[in-house]
Amino acid sequence: MRNKSAGVTSGKSGNQPRSKRAMPSRRSKGGLLARVNFPLYTLQMLTSRHVLVGGGGGSSKTGVANGFEIFELFHDGVQFVAEEVTRHETGPSVVMNCASHNDGKRTVVVAGQESHCQLYNVNMKIINLENGEVAKGSVTGSGTAGLRQRRRSERDDAEREKEKLKQERVEEVVDSNSNVRHKKLQLVIKPADSIQTDFSKIEPLQRIVRVSPTGKYMATGGTDGCVRLWKFPHMTKVHEMIGHTKEIDDMDFSPGGESLATIAKDGKGFIWDVASGEKRKELCWAVPEGTKYMYKRCRFRLVEEDKARTQLFILSNSTSSKNLSFLQLWDADGGVVLKSAPYKETLSALAVSDNGRFVAVGTMFSGNVDIFIAFSLQRVLHVPGAHSMFITGLEFLPTKLDGPAITSNTEAAVVSISVDNRICVHSIPFRHTLPFWIVIVLIVLSIFGAFVVCSYLGI
Repeated sequence: MRNKSAGVTSGKSGNQPRSKRAMPSRRSKGGLLARVNFPLYTLQMLTSRHVLVGGGGGSSKTGVANGFEIFELFHDGVQFVAEEVTRHETGPSVVMNCASHNDGKRTVVVAGQESHCQLYNVNMKIINLENGEVAKGSVTGSGTAGLRQRRRSERDDAEREKEKLKQERVEEVVDSNSNVRHKKLQLVIKPADSIQTDFSKIEPLQRIVRVSPTGKYMATGGTDGCVRLWKFPHMTKVHEMIGHTKEIDDMDFSPGGESLATIAKDGKGFIWDVASGEKRKELCWAVPEGTKYMYKRCRFRLVEEDKARTQLFILSNSTSSKNLSFLQLWDADGGVVLKSAPYKETLSALAVSDNGRFVAVGTMFSGNVDIFIAFSLQRVLHVPGAHSMFITGLEFLPTKLDGPAITSNTEAAVVSISVDNRICVHSIPFRHTLPFWIVIVLIVLSIFGAFVVCSYLGI
């Protein structure tokens, strides 16, 4: 696989449909992070600064490989940059979905490969580099291991090589002899167990996999419409939850891991009790008369102000292109829609920040990315034409994962991928507010001014 690390550039501009409740657009402080040579379908944040992307060209002999790539993200004070760390090829099996869990001690990735779910251990090691030495991303899988070989055109392109070396980021450490060494973190993906998770008689295929926040359970869904719950990471089956009649589109665990939301192509959405495997609630809303809607994506939201409440974001697309689509905020316990933001086109991707403050949406036709304040659905960022094709995945940079967070001048940032082979980042700057004492002084001055005016007018 060949990729190019890149500094961030601004997204494309253009006239794109906007939601009716949209606020004035801010320009994204982000853009292209990296480009690979295969279509991208799934991404996960492995640590606070490592992002994994997966995809491929499928089993046909197209020359397009299948597998994962891991990038390490940095912020140089002006923009985000990415550096390739690891590549892992998966042979003829394209990676369409994956999930990861990091408990602070180990990182595990599970990926859907045809009808099976493959577990991978992500081993981390720190290597020391002598002054001037540059580490290259390792390549594993498909019987090959070693350093990624550059094409002749890359070796001959001196300017590109110079720019790439400028973007290399390593931590400088001084040893007892005052010799400068570089420490660099390497991640190596190693396959472990594999289990069959879908048993469709026509074309068995795992469509989605999620791991609970506690790391205790894994949930899978596929073309047979059955939701299966597994012990994790041992992957022994706990429950088979029967309710959907068509293939599963998406699912998500609640922040505490006690509930599981699922949506499918039968147009239904359910909330399940994880402990018992029983259906707790069906999600229904009053659709406009004469229309039909299908749920596309779902993600729970952590409610910081009241952790006893459970809220769920859902993307609802009309089956007719003439009708609006919606980003909906649900009360998952009551099964009612609290707020919604309309769209004039089909929605394809959804992500919620780990602190529950922001939600991001990706569109199908225009490749737009939007970020909203979660509790109010006020749009704070609009990136028109972030990708040239539909958005296949979104993930916020985490605030709670292992390792130091990326220091930047942004309040939140979301990574996006598409089948256009591009990895992009879009961020919003901190919203500046006045110090409390200045607010008090302004209030006092306003009252004093009003008093003076009233006295002068004899009121």
